[in-house]
Amino acid sequence: MPDPLPVHPLDVLIVDDEAGMRAGAARSLEGFSVALPDFNETVTFAVRSASTGEEALAQLKAKSPDILLLDYKLPDMTGIDVLAAAPGAGDFLTIMITAFASLEVAVTATKRGAFDFLAKPFTPEELRATISKAARSIYLHRKARKLEEEKRQVRFEFISVLAHELKSPLAAVEGYMHLMKERMKGPELESYDSMIERSVTRIGGMRKLVMDLLDLTRLESGKKKRTLETVDLAKAAALAAEGVAAMAEAKKVAVELKVPAGLSMTADAGEVDMILSNLLTNAVKYNREGGRAALELERSGGAIALRCSDTGIGMTEEELGRLFGEFVRMKNEHTRNIDGSGLGLSILKKVVKLYGGDVKVRSRYGEGTVFELTLKDAPVPAAVEPVH
Repeated sequence: MPDPLPVHPLDVLIVDDEAGMRAGAARSLEGFSVALPDFNETVTFAVRSASTGEEALAQLKAKSPDILLLDYKLPDMTGIDVLAAAPGAGDFLTIMITAFASLEVAVTATKRGAFDFLAKPFTPEELRATISKAARSIYLHRKARKLEEEKRQVRFEFISVLAHELKSPLAAVEGYMHLMKERMKGPELESYDSMIERSVTRIGGMRKLVMDLLDLTRLESGKKKRTLETVDLAKAAALAAEGVAAMAEAKKVAVELKVPAGLSMTADAGEVDMILSNLLTNAVKYNREGGRAALELERSGGAIALRCSDTGIGMTEEELGRLFGEFVRMKNEHTRNIDGSGLGLSILKKVVKLYGGDVKVRSRYGEGTVFELTLKDAPVPAAVEPVH
């Protein structure tokens, strides 16, 4: 039996000069609830009332309701006048109650923000139906507002992080350009080789960040173009190892491949390269000098089991918990000088999900890290045959 939905009361203010109408409406809503499974809520209604326009305005000023049931004809003013003078009129839904329905009244009330109308006399069922519609509208607006706020926050955080990531390399390149412009090391061109080399490295890092952002955007929007074919995993692993060879040689890290000859899967070759290259690059980049990195692949239970291990820096439990976040880079005494966009593993996890798999990580700080992946052959659309 499913758990009951959490109960949330909506505040309803009934404004009518007829005591019987106020009491009848309150009785109709007493104990009434509306289930909103899309929002994981059950809505109930807490009712208060007012008999005049002035009293209604005083209550609206003291506390804005969620729903305002407002009679058009009141002893001291019209319901339209109440809406015109009401503080925070856009913060609640108004249901106009009127026995004098006319097109003019409807147009004016709608312009003042009325959500719906109830013609007197109305039945309890009609009131409940109108209130239910209002409750659903309130929750839709709240969800839309929450999503918009979350989107603004994500955009702000994204721009802030992006600006931070680009500011440092841009400042460095700009500094080198000024030094060269002012001939700070004299007229000999060779004197500036190190500055040029560092500038090129910094620009390469910025280009990598931009390309990673494009990959991430394409993946999340579902617009990444894929070409599915039979991919030779032994060749793909060898190419990935070749790509990290210079870095591995500089750090004296031994790279070991264990991939059976002829092992293959249906996949996008670029995605496979991204997975293997990302894992091997990290295994070398975050390794200790003279360490070892190993990449192992085999077919197991109808899927490809992939294991990448290293004898490097390793991670703490707290770092493991943040590992797949976007723009996450582990900062400690071992990693502060290691460049990276902080997007690689976030992209890797999204690509792995395209193959019905997930990523498991085990690590011990100061001892090394092991990544374990399971990749299933990509399903080929009926109109597309794998390329052999």
